[in-house]
Formats: sequence, C-alpha cells, structure tokens
Amino acid sequence: MSAVTITTAEADKVLADNFAPWVQDLGLSVEETGERHAVLRLPWSDRLAREGGALSGQALMAAADTATVIAVSAARGGYGPMTTVQQSTTFQRAVMGTDVLVTARVTKLGRRLAFIDIELTPEGAGEPAAHATTVYAFPG
Repeated sequence: MSAVTITTAEADKVLADNFAPWVQDLGLSVEETGERHAVLRLPWSDRLAREGGALSGQALMAAADTATVIAVSAARGGYGPMTTVQQSTTFQRAVMGTDVLVTARVTKLGRRLAFIDIELTPEGAGEPAAHATTVYAFPG
C-alpha cells in the first residue's frame, strides 16, 4: 500500500487555492490521493456538454491536466510551482450523463520533470472514455 503524502482535504485546498475560476467551475473534487497518484471526480453537468449531449473534450482535458497537478503534488509531498509542457489526449468514446473519475499516475518523477498517465473513466464503466499523458516541469 502506498503512503499518502497529502490528504484529500489538503488536495482539495490545492484545487481551491491554485486554479483559475473557470477550472474551479468544473466542480472537481479529490476522491483519493496516494504516493504517486490522485483520483479526481468530474461531476456531470449539462453546462459541460456539447451539441449532442456528450461531455466536451475541453472539460476532459482540463480535468486531466488538473488531476496531474494533484498527483504530482502528492508525489512531491505538497504543492509547488509547476507547469504543463506537454499533454496528449486520446478520446475513445463519448461520456453521456455521468460523472467521470480522473485517475492520474506519476510514472516518472525527476528533479526537473514529471511524467504522468491519466485515465478518464465514466463512473461505473469498465473502460476509460479517454486517456492522456502529460509532462510537467518544475522551475529552478
């Protein structure tokens, strides 16, 4: 079992204190944190749906990027300055009318860079609706 390096309450505070209002409007909440991962919930909202009723790709990408910050913060033992240097997202199927669990796992944590894999899975589904990879850089 991995040691939790920040609690879910601390991670929710990172969300509240460090993200733009439009990101906070997504309604993300931290479900779980661990030594090298975080799970966030993106609640379903008609406001985030595009024509046809599917959750927008932009909302999913923003959720993936935000989950990355929480996973990296957990892996580093707390929040610190970092920036996205690369994100790639593959959409595999539409999300309709359900929350999405966003699981970010740090696959490599270095002094200057972190590499993260993210799965975005509709609640109750066996397979992800999207997969993303990100690379984050740390100043200094």
